[in-house]
Amino acid sequence: MADISAIFFILLILGVAFPAMLAAWWLLFPNLIARAQTRVAKSPAASFWLGLIVVIALTVPIFILLALPFGPAKLIGWIMLGASLAFSSIGSAGIAAHLGARLTQQGNLSPISGFIRGAVILELAAFFPILGWLFVWIPLLITAFGATTFALLNWMPREKVDKETGIQVNTLKPENA
Repeated sequence: MADISAIFFILLILGVAFPAMLAAWWLLFPNLIARAQTRVAKSPAASFWLGLIVVIALTVPIFILLALPFGPAKLIGWIMLGASLAFSSIGSAGIAAHLGARLTQQGNLSPISGFIRGAVILELAAFFPILGWLFVWIPLLITAFGATTFALLNWMPREKVDKETGIQVNTLKPENA
């Protein structure tokens, strides 16, 4: 019975800690998270493909270091794994900020309330067995790596311009909103 309680409380603590960590990133680094949010909103496919390249580039050396029978190499591998997951949490905060912005457009919510709800929605969708693990968590983790990379490199998507009028088209909000 104690094992079940321990597992339950570990999952409960992680369930509370994940939205809190994303909110901390959002409050500490608002410009960085806003850039990641913009990348997720305007070019999710580019974020996914860049994230796939980054994940492959990080996975290969991590697996090699963890497979070596040398203690310091394993330590470096574990440090790289932890650092890469911390790296991806910036992009996850951008995804949660995008979800939160969509929620605040739908209802009468404050930005922090929308952000926290977006982080909880992101967490619960990824927690759903099998479907969430394979079709939500993995693609969003890869997209988070790409959004983080774009945000850190300060590569913003190009604004779309209407060819006939030459006027910039806003792709985030409808004009009647």
